[in-house]
Amino acid sequence: MLLSSNALCDPPLGQVTVVKSNQEIIIFTVLLESSKSFPEQDWEAVLWHNGHEDRQWKELALQETKNSKAPATSRPQVYRRWFSAILERPPRLEPIQFTLKYRLCSDDTWKWVNEHSNLKDGELYFQPQTPPKDLVNYLKDYSPDFSIDQVESEAPRTQLWSLTSSVKAAEGKASGTTETSLGIPRSFSRWFSLVRIWSPWLAPRHGQGQFSPHEDAVLSSFLRMDGLHLVLLAVSGVDEVLTVFKPDTHGNVIAHSRNDSTVSGQARVLAAVGITFNSALAAVMYHARKVVRGYDTMSQDVKAEMQTAVEKNVKAEWMENWYDGLTYCTWNALGQDLHEQKIFDALDILKEQGIQNLISVVTNLIIDDNWQSLDNQGQSQFQRGWADFDANKEGFPNGLKHTALTIRDKHPNIQHIAVWHAILGYWGAISPNGNIAKNYKTREVRKSKGLAGGTMTVVDEEDVARMYDDFYKFLLASGIDSVKTDAQFFLDLMDDADDRRRFMKNYQDAWTIASLRYFSIKAISCMSQIPQILFHTQLPTNKPRLMVRNSDDFFPDVPSSHPFHIFTNAFNALLTSHLNVLPDWDMFQTSHPYSSFHAAARCISGGPIYITDTPGQHSLLLIASMTARTIRNTTRILRPNRIAKTIESGIYTPYESLRFLKVGTYHTGSSADYGVSILGVFNISEQALAELVPLRDFDGVRDGKEYIIRAHPSGEISPAMSLNSESPMVDLALDTKGWNILTAYPLYTTPSSSSPERTDIAVLGLLGKMTGAAGVVGTPVFESRGIGFVRVNVVLKALGVLGIYISTLPPADTLHEHTMVLIRDRPVPVHCVKVADDNKMVLEIDVETAWKEMGFQAGWGNEVEVEVIMR
Repeated sequence: MLLSSNALCDPPLGQVTVVKSNQEIIIFTVLLESSKSFPEQDWEAVLWHNGHEDRQWKELALQETKNSKAPATSRPQVYRRWFSAILERPPRLEPIQFTLKYRLCSDDTWKWVNEHSNLKDGELYFQPQTPPKDLVNYLKDYSPDFSIDQVESEAPRTQLWSLTSSVKAAEGKASGTTETSLGIPRSFSRWFSLVRIWSPWLAPRHGQGQFSPHEDAVLSSFLRMDGLHLVLLAVSGVDEVLTVFKPDTHGNVIAHSRNDSTVSGQARVLAAVGITFNSALAAVMYHARKVVRGYDTMSQDVKAEMQTAVEKNVKAEWMENWYDGLTYCTWNALGQDLHEQKIFDALDILKEQGIQNLISVVTNLIIDDNWQSLDNQGQSQFQRGWADFDANKEGFPNGLKHTALTIRDKHPNIQHIAVWHAILGYWGAISPNGNIAKNYKTREVRKSKGLAGGTMTVVDEEDVARMYDDFYKFLLASGIDSVKTDAQFFLDLMDDADDRRRFMKNYQDAWTIASLRYFSIKAISCMSQIPQILFHTQLPTNKPRLMVRNSDDFFPDVPSSHPFHIFTNAFNALLTSHLNVLPDWDMFQTSHPYSSFHAAARCISGGPIYITDTPGQHSLLLIASMTARTIRNTTRILRPNRIAKTIESGIYTPYESLRFLKVGTYHTGSSADYGVSILGVFNISEQALAELVPLRDFDGVRDGKEYIIRAHPSGEISPAMSLNSESPMVDLALDTKGWNILTAYPLYTTPSSSSPERTDIAVLGLLGKMTGAAGVVGTPVFESRGIGFVRVNVVLKALGVLGIYISTLPPADTLHEHTMVLIRDRPVPVHCVKVADDNKMVLEIDVETAWKEMGFQAGWGNEVEVEVIMR
């Protein structure tokens, strides 16, 4: 008799779990779910594994437990039965494979999980007490042409090596190329790489067995069967050398280097081994910054200009508005036939809907491609060149300044207006017959073959800085105070070595200085994931963080692109979170089949949020879940202050794996011991999935602390748990396109006056918001004075409904006898404070309504402080 059933396991099936060297037992937790369409039945479950001395597969019985842990997103239509078993660490540290089988009773047929779920066996890798010390233990048969130095690592419990080899000099216009083998990584089972999916963009690739990415890799990591991670990083942008990794037919990792200099250069590779991927990655990235700093190729004049631009023009309040405002972009919204009336109409519609819903919808505007004055009307974008600074007369008959001033006059909520341009001017660079070519020295350069092959005219080296200075001065005078600078990969499309060394750093430095001088930090770098820019411009910390596009575009009309877009951004952020940048996950549309999927990803990303809605096709409910209104009546996104990225346990999980994509971030307080961990969970497969999500998957959770996990959008809250609890996890099921944002809140515990139990308290942030926890500024202040008296002070960056979890919260009929809420030392109206309808342990404080009814006005600060007193 087979019922509709499902089995979930932790450690999970279908992937590797690494067991730390000090972990003596592995606790298996299994959840069997069966449909309530049938009567509830007793189940048996068995763990089947080969972790024995003779390596034979044998069973380990799972014992049913009375686990009362509620799931984060309950499914009331199923019964749940929990089972557990303990597996001791084996004396031989060889990998262990395992799977599950279960049945209704002793007379029934066993049901194997992997036969019904398409999940492969799970695996356990056991880390050694002492990792091998020499590089030869990690790379087999690397070339003697490499000079190898073991260097001190700044990342704890890692080993680090620097490998350098000679690269042939360029001859004439031909770059010098050299290939040097790093050999084959030893004893690995899985690999992950960030590859150049095409010239401007990085993307993740995964594999098992032989190293075999189809594209050039910048970063590669190998999971060894002893649970250690070998990370290789190809460093570029030094000595005019570009280095990437390629495989050969035998699985060797080949360092392929291109040298544009007239003297021989060096290929630079960093290798690190760590007990976690993230620690090994940190080791190579920290050292890469030292390498780039040590070989700084900026002239003293350029350094001085950059320092002056930073000191004079970077203002903290601009950072807040630019990073945290909601942005509207014209690209997908208004199409390529762009003119000012389309922009005016789109903003008018947003304003009208915003007023109706009592929110100011956007604070920043990006006027994307097709505003510029170009030549070769009607031809491909790659054949069109930039002719003049001002906008084209067809779409902007009164000039760019008129457009910008009209927008600012009609829409005072829009604080910043940006325009798009390519780093060389346009996709076809400069028009040889336009005003720009007349005013600045130009040069014809040859591009590599392909989509944009042929020749193009560019502003020459000696006039690049002057051109950028004049152009940005013109934009600022026209009411434009920010830019999106695209197509930066065209610097790497230049074919001839003399052009590459002439322009690569020159354009990067001129653009960086001019954007800082005129726009402070209000610039977006796009299509710029070429290695030379990653290391020369984006890695150094000699300037404020630059906003940088983190992946290829949002393609609204390509359904298959949407899950991969989130997947790619989450993996690319592993690298870009170590750069001096704020990763931008690109625009999206709020009225779209994947709208909430994208919205959830943008909210947790730690980066900006742009929308590109067709006029009138807006989901204001979705916008409201991403944003909040400030006390100054502007819109603010609720951005966690750490960059989100794929979590450690998912590094080697490929796109096709039928596993959730888990993207983790952390919102820190003002004290080191407080922070809220946020986990975005996405079903990127084409079928419904369910998994157990353990507390250890949340970044920053600590031994000895207890947490509750709250789900958005359901609002369900788990019981308190710690890493040492019996089953510190929740179960989660998601349909195709499904997502959930789980937030782990640390608990403050105090004795209770109304109950023999303790009182647990957690500040949940703004309810109804995807990342409402990020609405809290700093660290909440908890004060307990004896039994029964608790004071909680919370500072919010925006208005909304503040939620506070209180395990012994009085019922609604006596709530106001025990609770007082104050703003600016004045009591909040009683009707603004209530017990949540969906959870009797959550206190809801409608701060936004209270602020309005109490007649408060914004002062010097931008925050609002709420004081809660409970007796």
